[in-house]
Amino acid sequence: MVKSYTHLFDTAVYVGSVTVKTGLFINGRWVNPIEGESIDVVDPASEDVITTIGCGGAEDVNIAVEASRKAFRTSWGLKVPGSGRGRILSKLADLIEEHSEELAALEALDVGKPFLSSKHFELKSVVQAVRYYAGWADKAHGKTIETNEKKLAYTRHEPWGVVGAIIPWNAPLMMAVLKIAPALATGNTVILKPSEVAPLSVLFLADLLNDAGIPPGVVNIVNGYGHTVGSAIASHPKIDKITFTGSSLTGCKILKASAASNLKAVTLELGGKSPTIIFNDATLEQAVQWAALGVFSNMGQICSAGSRIYVQDGIYDQFLKEFTIYVEGLTSGMGQPFEAATRHGPQVSKAQFERIMSYISFGNSEGAKIHFGGERFGEKGYFIRPTIFVDVKPSMKIMREEIFGPVCCVVKFRTEEEVLDWANDTTYGLAANVLTENAARAIRMAHALEAGVIYVNHTIAGDINVPFGGYKQSGLGREMGEEALATYTQVKAVHLNIGQVL
Repeated sequence: MVKSYTHLFDTAVYVGSVTVKTGLFINGRWVNPIEGESIDVVDPASEDVITTIGCGGAEDVNIAVEASRKAFRTSWGLKVPGSGRGRILSKLADLIEEHSEELAALEALDVGKPFLSSKHFELKSVVQAVRYYAGWADKAHGKTIETNEKKLAYTRHEPWGVVGAIIPWNAPLMMAVLKIAPALATGNTVILKPSEVAPLSVLFLADLLNDAGIPPGVVNIVNGYGHTVGSAIASHPKIDKITFTGSSLTGCKILKASAASNLKAVTLELGGKSPTIIFNDATLEQAVQWAALGVFSNMGQICSAGSRIYVQDGIYDQFLKEFTIYVEGLTSGMGQPFEAATRHGPQVSKAQFERIMSYISFGNSEGAKIHFGGERFGEKGYFIRPTIFVDVKPSMKIMREEIFGPVCCVVKFRTEEEVLDWANDTTYGLAANVLTENAARAIRMAHALEAGVIYVNHTIAGDINVPFGGYKQSGLGREMGEEALATYTQVKAVHLNIGQVL
């Protein structure tokens, strides 16, 4: 029998209980992993074990693939019209909205993000994303193409079939729906591997899939480690497409596994080392707040984090002063995720905590100066004070590698040409932020920066109807917007002879 875990919440911001099944979700049913292994899920704010979840393996993936392929052929795919898929996704959005407090509580519990932020911002975005793709389900149209009067040519946008989706731990529910919703809207079936670090909100979602009327096997959730379940999905010969969000290193491994197996289609949303460029004419108060939001949101655990902050020489000193004051205020808002005043929680895990602290140590050893932070906060939990480095050189590790934590480097620049060279001097190209009141400069910079997403006079403020993805080693393909639909379909061309005689 699959175990369930019930957590009782009695906090200042949420009172209630949430029950989560902790097995694997395959073919619409909860099952135990074949090998019977389990994984501890840890509360990053207390370092205590919350519960254990079932740990799947390659054989569990095989079973999920067979269920998924059968569902694609018999109860989903081209069997259910787009209007029907859209109605089911709309129902799923309603259910997520109905259970938004429980889902936000689970994300606060096992990711460590502040509950109120998760509830009021992230869960609303999750619901919006599912509704957006529900609206697209009957609009993935082909075209008729003029050739000559004796032939009719047209195209069809058809689903790939079985999609393997592998998601990270920093925003589990949002990452899950950004893959499930467009995949299902276009007729695919899905095998989803959540992160073993933060799986609870995704496991809660599984029962909502059933309640929404999604047929068995259309979405399967297999918990496990990347080197077992993730590897099995990436290399499986009966999976037609992979969509992955995570590190660039793992993305390369997935590309290799795809090529070595069946050359499955691959979409990758990978790492980043985004620049935030602040010109002399920027509104200083807004620049300070947007820069802080761009790097310290979700405790710095965001792929598009603007961790390289370039400030023009005319306002550098004043910006650094005001920015430090703002970050001090953010630090005073550090605390437990379920406290009303909390603005900044813990890092997600011990491993991530240690990784970030090692980068801070590297920065020190390479000669950069810690202007603020750089240390653990409190005695329990994986809390790190937001950290500002100055006196940083372009070659330093903290300037070149993705830290994925609350660490930024503030650098002075003189000219537009200089900062553009610095900003583009990176293997990444996910996002870039420009703050200026000069419209012509804003457009010049937006066009010259080598990144897939450019934010002008704000940061990390994406919208579900606008595509998101990277240049260079930040990924392949796009998520969000209409462009995401193209990654979940393949185009079939049909040539119909209506009069040509040989």
